[in-house]
Amino acid sequence: MISTKGRYAIRVMIDLAEHVNDGYIPLKDTAARQGISKKYLEIIVKELVTSELVIGTSGRNGGYMLSRDPKDYTIGEIIESAEGPLTPVACLADPNYECDRKDICQTLPMWQEYETLVHDFFYSKHLTDLISTD
Repeated sequence: MISTKGRYAIRVMIDLAEHVNDGYIPLKDTAARQGISKKYLEIIVKELVTSELVIGTSGRNGGYMLSRDPKDYTIGEIIESAEGPLTPVACLADPNYECDRKDICQTLPMWQEYETLVHDFFYSKHLTDLISTD
């Protein structure tokens, strides 16, 4: 399940993309437009900065902006920046994970197929696919 953190990260990125020509966008402006607590957005944006998806600056004209062109972002990378890996089970998330049942696991193929479906879906969607054009 994608939590509010992941969903709000997408909304922040959409907001920044829709204002890409406005320079640094104050977080309070994004919070107001999106109807999200500024305090909660501070947590989310910090992770987006750490993942180098956005650039932040403080001070009088401070705020946040995209670090790349909006078309260069996938929804998958935005979600994973906020949520962590989309991988459904530990044995697929960590290549060093030791599982005694790996060779006989009857469910592993299902989890692998599910992981591929989710990954391919979210990594085929780009930020520009979600931007309002009106």
